[in-house]
Amino acid sequence: MFYSLSDWRFKEKKDNEMAKIIWIDDEIEILKPHILFLEQRGYVLKVANNGMDALELIEKETFDIVFLDENMPGLSGIETLERIKNKHPQLPVIMITKSEEESIMEDAIGSKIADYLIKPVNPNQILLALKKNLETKKLVSEKTLSSYQQEFRAISMELGGNLNFQEWADIYKKLVQWELKLNSSNDQGMNEVLKMQKEEANAQFSKFMSRNYLNWLSSPKMEAPVMSHTLLQRKIIPSLSAEKPLFFFLIDNLRYDQWKSIESLLEPYFYTSKEELYYCILPSATQYARNALFAGMMPLEIQKKMPHLWVDEIEEGGKNSSEEELLRQLLLRSGNRDAFSYHKVLNVDFGKRLLDKFPNLLNKTLNVVVYNFVDMLSHARTEVEILRELAQDEAAYCSITRTWFEHSPLFDMLKYLSGKKVDVVITTDHGSIQVKHPIQIVGDKETSTNLRYKTGKNLAYSSKDVFEIRNPHDAFLPKQNLSSSFVFARQNDFFAYKNNYNHFASYYKNTFQHGGISLEEILAPLVFLKAK
Repeated sequence: MFYSLSDWRFKEKKDNEMAKIIWIDDEIEILKPHILFLEQRGYVLKVANNGMDALELIEKETFDIVFLDENMPGLSGIETLERIKNKHPQLPVIMITKSEEESIMEDAIGSKIADYLIKPVNPNQILLALKKNLETKKLVSEKTLSSYQQEFRAISMELGGNLNFQEWADIYKKLVQWELKLNSSNDQGMNEVLKMQKEEANAQFSKFMSRNYLNWLSSPKMEAPVMSHTLLQRKIIPSLSAEKPLFFFLIDNLRYDQWKSIESLLEPYFYTSKEELYYCILPSATQYARNALFAGMMPLEIQKKMPHLWVDEIEEGGKNSSEEELLRQLLLRSGNRDAFSYHKVLNVDFGKRLLDKFPNLLNKTLNVVVYNFVDMLSHARTEVEILRELAQDEAAYCSITRTWFEHSPLFDMLKYLSGKKVDVVITTDHGSIQVKHPIQIVGDKETSTNLRYKTGKNLAYSSKDVFEIRNPHDAFLPKQNLSSSFVFARQNDFFAYKNNYNHFASYYKNTFQHGGISLEEILAPLVFLKAK
């Protein structure tokens, strides 16, 4: 089913109520003509003639903007500004001053004023300042909404076509870009429309993957996208140079929208020379996708050719403990015998210690850093109630990722490298999706535990709800036994066992999971950075 514009009632944008202003000035009586001027234009004003009274008023009521006199007795304008910003950092403040002294303006600007005016001010100056600081966001939001309404039609038509793997990557990029733009619009109606369009895209993408995935793996003559097991050979190894080291950062479980949320933090240090999406293999989970990436082989090939480096689902031990050796063997097969380094960061302390070693890594051709925080965040969010509340949706999930990155040793590593003559690549092994709909499945005690895929014998499920691979070897996946099969959840479904079904369905709903088929899990960012 495809949606057209007429299927939706786009929310009409109502004129916002006029802004509520607090004006703080010890000579407030002189400003009565200005206040009357603004009230006649519909603005709501409250006044205070000193900083302390103003701070009390701001705690009791909500304001959209502050006019603040810089030169007041008692609590000065700068001191009042600092206290306002400590409690309400997003509240815009326009400083009004008699002086143009550089030191005063530096203090004000350093405290993040929105604007400043020099006394004496006239009504038109005040009105212009209000429009600039309050209505710009509204105008940008309205333009964004209008543009998406037009784009909605184009995307809907594309979803009805016979898209290839590159066109699907382009569609996903568009959806993420609109998602990030609309998140700041606060238009719930339009956000709901985008959500529905994204769900439709995921439904069609699941069908696309079901039709083509096995052919990409088994038909040498069929054009296939860059995938986990071909990523290093096709995109990284050919560019290695002994003269210029490459730092390859793999952030586990990093979705494309999470990458876009942190990209702006890197803008002062790097420019993005190339940004692509590659296709993760199935299962889109660490054990399979990341081992395949570093080995340059599908999991079944690893098991057959290097059995000592593969740990099966039902076996004890770490499933990704041999990545460095898999990478070493891949480089040797590719004829690259230059020195390389491999590091897996599991906590902040190790990240800080690794940063101290970076000067010694500049003489190595390839330096690989695996950073596991985002994957740990995904799992912790499932188990920890407070994280469920903090990351209730995808926008919040991206916001937490950005906050972590901004204060992480990883960001410090990248800032350090921006001053060196090195190339930097950022990628991931798979993404994740916020699951919504439980699907009932039955399996024995050796069935895998992942919520987005299951492997085992005698699995019972409804075939219309899943992508099934009855013979795992067709997908170059190991078998636990002769009758083993794999099934994959699609879109935002997840598996729940028949026993205690209601508990599993309730507990895991709205958590972020990976291993199945969705745009968010399969299409992974691959970003090439150049230092500025």
